Amino acid sequence: MADGIIRVGVGGWTYEPWRGSFYPDGLAQKRELGHASRHLTSIEVNGTYYGSQKPDSFRKWHDETPEDFVFSLKAPRFATNRKVLADAGESVSRFFDSGVALLDDKLGPINWQFMATKKFDPEDFAGFLKLLPPEAHGQRLRHAVEVRHDSFRVLEFVDLCREHGVAIIISADGEFPQIADLTTDFVYARIMGTKADHPEGYDDKALDQWAARARSWAAGDSPDGLDYAGKAAKTTPRDVFLYVISGAKERNPQAAMALLRRLGQKD
Repeated sequence: MADGIIRVGVGGWTYEPWRGSFYPDGLAQKRELGHASRHLTSIEVNGTYYGSQKPDSFRKWHDETPEDFVFSLKAPRFATNRKVLADAGESVSRFFDSGVALLDDKLGPINWQFMATKKFDPEDFAGFLKLLPPEAHGQRLRHAVEVRHDSFRVLEFVDLCREHGVAIIISADGEFPQIADLTTDFVYARIMGTKADHPEGYDDKALDQWAARARSWAAGDSPDGLDYAGKAAKTTPRDVFLYVISGAKERNPQAAMALLRRLGQKD
């Protein structure tokens, strides 16, 4: 069986400190997505977390990027930042009716991100996962949850995600708890440890390690050195979405490009 596809990127593409470092001097802002999408293989869109986007925006993003490029979208905070998650049905439906499917084959996973104060309530979280549709407007959907409270680091949560075919986002090199258990047919990782004093954000050892982990996930392995709620095990090949987020944000594109070079995907 062939290994899964590995995609590496950053969060968003509009960031002033990237101009003159990642983006060439004088590059028009309207061309920044085109530039970023030709040096990376995916981008996690943050704007969808804060408010609805117009259908024309999704269509434009699709048309400005290469054929094999993929966007991951952060789901709206109105769905996840609430006391009773099982009541989020209207927000979930509104999001998928906003034009998300216009990304077509460039639509990657949806990141349902929860605040660090949100604790694991098994019954309510199960109710929320039931709200996540398998498809929208003819487009298959892949869902991932980013939980940030230690109470989620239990087998009950892992089993619940596995039952619903939802990925647990693997957080690394930052302040949030890590749950590296694999629960569906793709892996979604967000690494947050870039340093300003490294030209490529991470040192060579760390970049080599993350490239090796990405290959391991794609081959169906559970890499050593990560925190699991259960027992790490050999599984089946999975697509991998790896994003360099936070940390020294001005270095994140360089870190992502360095990983792609190690993976043999970019010069």
